Amino acid sequence: MNNVRILLTGDCSLSVEFGNEISEAVNRRVRSFRAALENAAIPGITETVPTYRSLMVHYDPAVIRYDPLRDELEKLLGDSGDAPVPPGLVLEIPVLYGGEAGPDLPFVAEHAGINEDQVVRIHSSAEYLIYMLGFTPGFTYLGGMSERIAAPRLAQPRLRIPSGSVGIAGTQTGIYPVDSPGGWQLIGRTPVKMYDPEREKPILPEAGQYIQFIPVAQKEYDAILREVEAGTYAVRTHVRKED
Repeated sequence: MNNVRILLTGDCSLSVEFGNEISEAVNRRVRSFRAALENAAIPGITETVPTYRSLMVHYDPAVIRYDPLRDELEKLLGDSGDAPVPPGLVLEIPVLYGGEAGPDLPFVAEHAGINEDQVVRIHSSAEYLIYMLGFTPGFTYLGGMSERIAAPRLAQPRLRIPSGSVGIAGTQTGIYPVDSPGGWQLIGRTPVKMYDPEREKPILPEAGQYIQFIPVAQKEYDAILREVEAGTYAVRTHVRKED
């Protein structure tokens, strides 16, 4: 089982841990086991929640108890090896960089010793793995940002950051899905709603998918925003080419 640990986390949940570091290799094992678990269709499992390095498994104790479930998981871990992970779906998220939408873009550029266009080019050139969701509904913990544009958090967090704001903090980047306080450096904003409680599927992104930021001009941003507000906008996607 290669140092995999199964930990009790409550009266109807447990956690399967695959490592103690944030890495795409460890997260791939999490996603692989989740896929194997879904294929196994063990009765009583109600939900699985992936994180950077573990998979939380919620279950109905009226259907399956902890010890039998643990036995099933250990057997699956021993028999399955690494189940194939489906090719990652990439969400193409349009972003208006700079100006009022990204007031901290000049600072990020100065801190990196490059110009603003170069920051945008670097930031939008990657496909960022969604390791997990949390903090607020639809907030994506992304991996893969270039250290060239890493920037410190604000010394004093803002009390309100508009939903859709795209920020950088250290070597992390992400999207604020709802209005909230925050201390990240804001470099742009997307008109796409990562979280919409009125939508059939309220949370747009899923762990294991990828995000690519697509730079757009003000005119295109406004046009997309009108479509979003009318409920007619569909995020473009493509299947990631695996290395």
